[in-house]
Amino acid sequence: MLTCIIRYHIDPTKKAQFQDYARNWGQAIPRCGADLIGYYAPHEGSSTLAYGIYNIESMAAYEAYRARLANDPLGRENYEFAMREKFLLREDRTWLKLASAPHGAKE
Repeated sequence: MLTCIIRYHIDPTKKAQFQDYARNWGQAIPRCGADLIGYYAPHEGSSTLAYGIYNIESMAAYEAYRARLANDPLGRENYEFAMREKFLLREDRTWLKLASAPHGAKE
């Protein structure tokens, strides 16, 4: 399993638009085959950093997922919304693999 962490730099005056964008991905991403952990908007501290985090089986599964997402009506609409509203200033993806598993039982 791989985890994709998307770090967004957003326009701090357009946090509401980012939250709409995040809610839309909350519908489209699971439907297209990734295990969405969540989208996170600024709350305290930085007013420009936001994150999207999801798991996917492999890079091959990611490529298939991206193709489904590109053909998904809400996915296309959400991408166009972001381009039109210009609230995303930068987007970086980092791929991680869980190193701490198996986790111990809580006592």
